[in-house]
Amino acid sequence: MANDIKFSTAGFRGTIAENVTAQTIYRLSVGIAEHIFTDEYYGFEGEGYQKHIHERGFKFKRPLVIVGTDTRFMSDKFADIVCDVLASKGISVKRAFYPLPTPVAEWAVLKEGAVGAVVITASEADYTQNGLKWISYYGGIANNEVIADIEANTPAASSVKELPEFGYKNSAVSEFNFRDEYIKHLASLINVKAIKKAKLKVGIDPLFGTADNYFREFLKLCGCEVEGLHEGTDVLFGGKVPNAGPIALAELSKLVVKKKLDVGIACNSDCDKFGIIGPDGYWISPNQIAPILLEHIIEYRGQKGRVCRSLITTNLIDEVAKAHGLAVRETPVGFKYINELMMTGQYIFGAEESGGIAISNHMPDKDGLAACMLTLEMLAVSGKTLKQLFKDFYKKYNMYYDKKVSIPKRELEINQIMEKLNLRPPLSINKTSVWRIDQTDGFKFILRNGSWLALRPSGTEHLIRIYAEAKEEAAPAKLIAEAQKIIQSLSED
Repeated sequence: MANDIKFSTAGFRGTIAENVTAQTIYRLSVGIAEHIFTDEYYGFEGEGYQKHIHERGFKFKRPLVIVGTDTRFMSDKFADIVCDVLASKGISVKRAFYPLPTPVAEWAVLKEGAVGAVVITASEADYTQNGLKWISYYGGIANNEVIADIEANTPAASSVKELPEFGYKNSAVSEFNFRDEYIKHLASLINVKAIKKAKLKVGIDPLFGTADNYFREFLKLCGCEVEGLHEGTDVLFGGKVPNAGPIALAELSKLVVKKKLDVGIACNSDCDKFGIIGPDGYWISPNQIAPILLEHIIEYRGQKGRVCRSLITTNLIDEVAKAHGLAVRETPVGFKYINELMMTGQYIFGAEESGGIAISNHMPDKDGLAACMLTLEMLAVSGKTLKQLFKDFYKKYNMYYDKKVSIPKRELEINQIMEKLNLRPPLSINKTSVWRIDQTDGFKFILRNGSWLALRPSGTEHLIRIYAEAKEEAAPAKLIAEAQKIIQSLSED
């Protein structure tokens, strides 16, 4: 077992040439191959996978794995290594011809009946980072069981004396154009006719990531007038962190205003998250767009079922669901928990405040591309601007305000602070008594006035993340300030 390789909620990632190297990717590939052949549930001969492909009419003599990359430095070379290792172990590989968004890889796994997929990506991390995601046969990011098995099967660095020569030109590896197939699927999911009729003017910003080969291609089908930024490839991402947040999308905001566009859309580098810019150039947070998209799905699409969200995602989702008689399930942070619920077929919508949305009749995991196009569909069928939609929406529902910050700390400090919070949790915050403490993931303090404050360690970085939500505009900032004081006092103890 390799003790130096650990998966986070977003897969394995690290700094290129430090802990993400040719050797690391080789070892992970060996671990994945062993997982495929030995896991009794998720592996090629496993109970879960065999039931899955039998129900879908697939038959395979040997395992099939999808392999793709984002647009990062060294991604193609790392993918060569993955292909070589898998092929050498007797696994068939379909490698993506174009840079492959994570949600497209997940869709491809379901479409092809593959046992899984490897995507070389560090998602929305900066250009110094890279990594690897394993997508299991169910079309979602690896769950805790799968992660544990891959980690257990990954050989130690000391056991790899010399890497073999790489060059995956092998009959077991073929290239495939997943982009065109996915776009056809997306066109069946989204009301293209309505978008054509609306003649929307759309700004796009793929942030030099994998959305580059998808935004324009799909919007051509929709007859949209398109203005673009940061298309093509730049392994430095223009010097920005490609996370589809307000800072990264500042230029898109200016473009939308300058060109008088209806909306701006963006995705992070591997398209599992999205960003929306309104016609006035304002960045619309996921906590704002998710509830109104849920309302659209319920009212326009007429869908009924359950709704799920992470515990730090806006409670406004609950209000929308309740208004339509739908139950809501709260999950820990990490979309894999929402993914598991979406797989049951009972849920029509899943959301996480960091920009992840899953919808039914698509696939169980989050898809930034689909979320962007669903926003366009909402604009088209309503015949309203985003500003008008939100104005009408907030006539029916309460306005919620949220804020989040991250505080860097060493791992030891984070663990100590969390332990001290467990022993001495505050019973009053911002002069309001704590009604309930949820320790599903870190600490979420629900106050008697309905507002809440959450503190949790990041699953990917050495950070304490702080979140707050309230119905009063000034309250989240005050709650965040209180949390910072609490952390400071615990650090000094």
